[in-house]
Amino acid sequence: MKIESIRLKNFKAFRDVHLRDIPPFLVVVGANGSGKSTLFDVFGFLHDCLKGNVRQALDKRGRFAEVLSRGCDPNQDLIQIELQYRMEISGVERLVTYTLEIGERGGAPVVVKELLRYKRGRYGSPYHFLSFANGEGYAITNEEEFNKSDEELEREQQRVAADTLAIKGLGQFERFKAASAFRRLIENWHVSDFHISAARGRKDAAGATEHLSESGENLPLVARYLHEQHSAVFQKILATMTRRVPGVSSVEPRLMDDGYLTLRFQDGSFKTPFLDRYVSDGTIKMFAYLVLLHDPKPHPLLCVEEPENQLYPQLMAELAEEFRSYAKRGGQVFVTTHSPDFLNALELEEVCWLVKIQGRTEIHRAQDNAQIAAYVAEGDQLGYLWKQGFFDGVDPR
Repeated sequence: MKIESIRLKNFKAFRDVHLRDIPPFLVVVGANGSGKSTLFDVFGFLHDCLKGNVRQALDKRGRFAEVLSRGCDPNQDLIQIELQYRMEISGVERLVTYTLEIGERGGAPVVVKELLRYKRGRYGSPYHFLSFANGEGYAITNEEEFNKSDEELEREQQRVAADTLAIKGLGQFERFKAASAFRRLIENWHVSDFHISAARGRKDAAGATEHLSESGENLPLVARYLHEQHSAVFQKILATMTRRVPGVSSVEPRLMDDGYLTLRFQDGSFKTPFLDRYVSDGTIKMFAYLVLLHDPKPHPLLCVEEPENQLYPQLMAELAEEFRSYAKRGGQVFVTTHSPDFLNALELEEVCWLVKIQGRTEIHRAQDNAQIAAYVAEGDQLGYLWKQGFFDGVDPR
């Protein structure tokens, strides 16, 4: 499933923006405070709504009034999120639209509207396969019977708590195909919040192993999983590490005598391997990114903020290519950056930038700027153009 467009209204600095034709690999540039983290937080917000409820997701961000854009009326205005994504349904790729509107009534958050719709055939308007308002609504149970008319579709009436997403409950049942697929999409998003300190040290060998967690604290466990279950992938990671990090000749996930797991890094100059707490932050981070980006089962959406931190500028081109390769394997990638070297490795359609004007954030696409497009066509690179001030409203210094 690939996200094609995002529309936001009254979500923090995004008063009304619509990002269309999103590529598999998108890099976002912007000055500090322009809204890069907020754009990623849209995905985190939906994920939190699904894990708990809307109230908990809002409370985590300072409650409804803090998430609602400045200047809006909490008693009247709504937070609106709309995602369009492509997915295969009954052998046909279809454009699905998910719409969520959140308001506040009597000091309590309410899901005012929640819709999931797509076209059943080539013509006609998109059909609502899930439609809820204020905790009440319906979902279609035989949506894949495309030989039937709209009138023959079976609606199942349901009620949910007014501050709970309908897809949270209904998405657990296979008979609600669209809701179930969208729930799985959100559940498998990976919005990275990697902390080098969390990745270091001994780890309980009984933790999660298949996918790197958002903070990276299970790095040794995932490394052992790849080493044991996907040895070819692990050897490829090691080959890249030895090429990029001077001195590192091997990395070994070692189960200690006390039952805890740790990473041991071998420097070719020494006979005894080093524990991970003695290697540099950049080495840990590079290894973590390689483990993440070589995941045998890519996340449907991967969001990473400023991957250039603690890494050599010369590595940016290779890292950008690895993000692009991840996207080609099926995991859409969003990245924010302040690195001209990273931008220099990107294509015109892969870059957008954010500009904050009078408290409101606007989104600009590099491919829509005629001057930037002309320079790139003549051989200029996007990082150099950014440094020279061609990204209007963004100062890279």
